[in-house]
Amino acid sequence: MRSEWSALPKGVRTEIAERVGGVVAVNPAPTGNHAEIASTVVGSSGKVFVKAASNGLGVQTLRYELVATRAVNWFPPAVLWHFECNGWFVVGVEHLDGPHPDLAPGSPDLDLLQAALKALQDTPAPTGTWFTPAGRLGLALPEMEGGALVHSDMNPTNLILTSGGLRIVDWAWMTKAAAWVELALLAPWLIGSGHSPAQAEEWLGQFPAWSSVRSMVLDSFAAVNAAKWKAKAEQNNDGWIHDLAAWMGQWADHRSRP
Repeated sequence: MRSEWSALPKGVRTEIAERVGGVVAVNPAPTGNHAEIASTVVGSSGKVFVKAASNGLGVQTLRYELVATRAVNWFPPAVLWHFECNGWFVVGVEHLDGPHPDLAPGSPDLDLLQAALKALQDTPAPTGTWFTPAGRLGLALPEMEGGALVHSDMNPTNLILTSGGLRIVDWAWMTKAAAWVELALLAPWLIGSGHSPAQAEEWLGQFPAWSSVRSMVLDSFAAVNAAKWKAKAEQNNDGWIHDLAAWMGQWADHRSRP
């Protein structure tokens, strides 16, 4: 649940102000909710994206994000500073400017996503304890286990087209899993961007990790996740949850056909 900037203790706000040369403006992020504070902070030295958390899961995911952004080259925003104060964990990272990519069929932005995914597919998870497939997704298929670093939330709002190329933000849910899990989690977002389920699978088929997964494993993954998001949509009015439930349902229906 997001909180207002004023919810930060005065001591925390003072520490942030010292790092940005005095706070001129604070603009809350329009999406996301795992960190209590997620805002673009404008100071005399420029813009910094600041995340802060004080609760258990929020702090845990923010620590995960800190390690992940240091373990992966180029794609995440650079960590500028972090500190703990008055029970809050605070991280300031590079502010990235640019639009979100268009993942519709035929979009040139898909080539940038392809290059990013190919680079990340062989990236091992850093040493340490991270989310497992069961802990992150509530699904524990043996084939999901692996040692790859999986972002696990590569929806278009976490992808930013900058002047230097495609960047990926919000690494708080980094999971240690098989590389194909990242691709399977991307399938509904491709469908939501205009791909048919068959087109989405065709695009994902260019990655060796996808082609190596047994069809029955993908069937189970799609079916279980479709049921999960359908249940969430029945209990929540958030538009993105209903959208994701619909897209996941389309994929599961496609895979269940003879």
